[in-house]
Parts: sequence; C-alpha cells; structure tokens
Amino acid sequence: MAKILIAGINFAPENIGTGKYTGEMAAWLAGEGHKVRVVTAPPYYPAWKVVAGYRRFWWSREIIDGVEVFRCPIWVPAKPSGLTRIIHLASFGVSSLPILLASVSFRPDVIINIAPTLVSAPGVLAAAKLCRSRTWLHVQDFELDAALDMGIVEVGAAKKAALAIERLLLRQFDRVSTISDKMLERILAKGVAKGASEYFPNWADIDGIHPLVKVSSYRAELGIPLDDVVALYSGNMGLKQGLEQLGELAHATADLTKLHFVFGGQGPGRAILESMCSGLKNVHFLDLQPVSRLNDWLGLADIHLLPQRADVADLVMPSKLTGMLASGRPILATAHPGTGVADALRCSGIAVPPGNTEALAYSLRSLVSSAETRKQLGQAARAQAESTLARGAILGRFQQKMLSLLAQDATSETSTDTDPA
Repeated sequence: MAKILIAGINFAPENIGTGKYTGEMAAWLAGEGHKVRVVTAPPYYPAWKVVAGYRRFWWSREIIDGVEVFRCPIWVPAKPSGLTRIIHLASFGVSSLPILLASVSFRPDVIINIAPTLVSAPGVLAAAKLCRSRTWLHVQDFELDAALDMGIVEVGAAKKAALAIERLLLRQFDRVSTISDKMLERILAKGVAKGASEYFPNWADIDGIHPLVKVSSYRAELGIPLDDVVALYSGNMGLKQGLEQLGELAHATADLTKLHFVFGGQGPGRAILESMCSGLKNVHFLDLQPVSRLNDWLGLADIHLLPQRADVADLVMPSKLTGMLASGRPILATAHPGTGVADALRCSGIAVPPGNTEALAYSLRSLVSSAETRKQLGQAARAQAESTLARGAILGRFQQKMLSLLAQDATSETSTDTDPA
C-alpha cells in the first residue's frame, strides 16, 4: 500500500464541488488500506464563510474517515471579487507551505495536488523534490482560464506571463488528470505530454442516489401539488453558473401555472437571482440541503436545470451533473453543441445555447407538457450513471494508474541496484 499526500483548498465536510470529490477520494483510498494525509483549508464553500468550529488563526489536525487532515488558516472574503479571490487563494498557498514541507517526514510515495488551486503547486513540487515522491495534478477547474475569460480578474499585459507560469507548473507533474474529454484536450494544448495525461472523471453514488419510488417529502414542505412539475436547480450559486438565465426563464414561463421552480444553494449569485425572481409566486428558494436528504432532494425534480455560461464551456464540468444523472431525472442545460456538457446529455437531456432564453423556455415547455419524454430521458440518465459513473469503478481505475506510476519507480530502482559497476 502507498503513502499518499493530497493538497487542496476544498475538502470534507464541504458537500458540493471539489471538496466533495476530494473528500470521497481520500476516504476511499484510506479504505483500500493506503495511508492518506490531506493538507487543506477550513470548510468555507459555497457560503464563503468559514464553518463554525473551524474559525481559528492557527493550524489544526483531525481525523476524518481514516484520513489525517491538516487545516491551514486562510482569509475568506465576505464578498469575493477578482482581487479578493487572488488574496484568498494566496493565503492558502502561504499557509499550506510549512505543512507541505513538514510532510517530508511523512515520506509520501505520491503527492496529489487538486486544482483549484494551483497556488499550492509550488509547495507540492518542493516537498516532492525533497522526499523524491511522484507527483499528480488533478484538474477539476481551469481556474486561471475561467478567471481571465469571465473577466473576474484583469491582468492586462501580465496575461501571457500568467498563462506561461501555469503551463510551466503543469509540465512539472508526473501525471496530470482531469474530468472530461474536452478538458483533457485543453491540458494537452497547454503542453502536457499525452503519455503524462489521464482521464479521471467525477463519479456518483449510484446506490445512495437513485430514482425515487415515492413522492419527495419536499413537495409537502414547499406546498407543491402532486401533479405540478418541479424544475430544480441545486448547487453553488456563483459567477460561473450563469444564474441570470434561470431568472429570465422563470419570467418567460410565468404563465405555466403548474410549473414550480425550486432553487437550492448558496453563493454570491443568490441575491441577484432572488431579486430577479421577486414577485414570482411559483419560485421557491432554499439553502443547501443536508447530505442525509440528498436523494429525496434530487428526487424532488421532475426536471433538473443546469445553466452554464458560454465563456466557461470546457473550462469546468459541473460537478452537480453526476448526481442529476443518478437521480434518473431529465436535465435541461445551457451548452453549445460539441461542448462537454452537451455531449454528456446527448441521450439524457436537452442542451440549448447559453443566453437564448427563447430556446430555453421552449425546451422547458416541451418537457413540462410531456411526462413520457421526461420519463424516457430520466431512464436514459439513470442508465448512463450506472454504466459510467460508479464510484468504485472510477476510483479503482485511478488507484491502478497511481500504483502503476509508483511501480515504475520500483522497477527503475531495482534496475539501478542490479546494474554492474
């Protein structure tokens, strides 16, 4: 078994986005008998507020699901913007460095850096150099490209330098993986050798999340009649989601008296969406729901909504998609043809171009009016999840790739030891 060090700003108990997948990966690897250590920040996402019990200005240690977790203090802005996000990420880069370097005594066989964020990559690479560890970078999100393309940060003439530094960092890792075919193409375009790249998709808990056989308890709690249709958005309410499209959609379909929108989540974009939907009686807002109710929550949907901005297509693959598919419900997304999201929904949903409210409303009306279409797409979604998103199968393949990488070192050392002088 291997000693594995994981560095990433998001981790359990965060239950959406990168933190969810990194937490589940670490717990699964520990369950397989590996010794796993994680260097991370206190949980703060997606509310952009450190969770009570973790608000301290020093380093701490805890054990979660058999994983040794070191928490590094960070600064979290109340209202994230371009500059404050940079400072926020930099604070983790600085505070994680001492723990990464001290982890040389842990003598990891492999160090995995989760992106976002790359600010921990220099510390990871330095620690790996000191203890001769293998390195693996897993890209959940092209944070730099997204920030530049969306205008979150303005770097002007420094853009070329920033991209060059990113390219240099990527090429320092022994392996670089990411979560979709389109994102894998981007990794190769950034100069990573094909032999050093890996496809490592996100997964779904297809046992814990499955099509409901009864009515979701949320219907009664929200006062939604049994024969009305629910269009659900669940997850982070940030800048990358294009949430304004949901507000426009709610207004464009306001005449559908049997259609209810349920928007569940937190983030800097929620207040704007709430303002857009002010006065609409068929729109309901909730906070993120507990994991213990996740299946009932996702099963509330007759239709899942997956908005996405055009300028982040193939920079991210929405992590919420896996749960949507596993729930066995159809998905209505905004994505251009040929993008990762559109390709993923070829048989299990409908994708319309971002920003085209008329096309989005037309597709939603079609789904609302046809229970049979919703049933067929939902069944296809569940079948897709079962065949491609099983957590054990995906993490098992990752483990095999990681152990193969470590075996190369063992073979090399044995060859060197037996070489005649």
